[in-house]
Amino acid sequence: MPGMADIRELGAAETRLGFAAIRELRTDLESEDEFVRRVDEVQRPEGYRLVGAFEEGAEDAAAVAGFRLGNSLAWGHFLYVDDLVTREAYRSRGHAGALMDWLVEAAGRLGCDQFHLDSGTQRHDAHRFYLSHSLHIPGFHFARVLRR
Repeated sequence: MPGMADIRELGAAETRLGFAAIRELRTDLESEDEFVRRVDEVQRPEGYRLVGAFEEGAEDAAAVAGFRLGNSLAWGHFLYVDDLVTREAYRSRGHAGALMDWLVEAAGRLGCDQFHLDSGTQRHDAHRFYLSHSLHIPGFHFARVLRR
């Protein structure tokens, strides 16, 4: 992989390093400050964690994944991926695959029974990627926006 340096979990002091990547997926985020505040003050206390893929010499993550652990009657103990994105300039370099491998390994290490994520119906490239990484489509996810 050209330039791939490492994959590491980002602590609260490093949250901002994931913003450039997350912004390409979560376009409603208006600023790095808003992202850091939401992640560190709201989501981290609820168990949200970030992991980034970094290329040598780059400060910001080339790709990032946000995830959390949970428990449910349907899934048992699970790892849920909220966000998984590679910055456009860094695509096709293996970053998403490396993050996916890291996440699946972490789920196993943490004793999870299942691994889950949702993906927008329009994200066909992402669906091919997920299917190629042994994920399957077990059902539909229904939602209703109550406030924006």
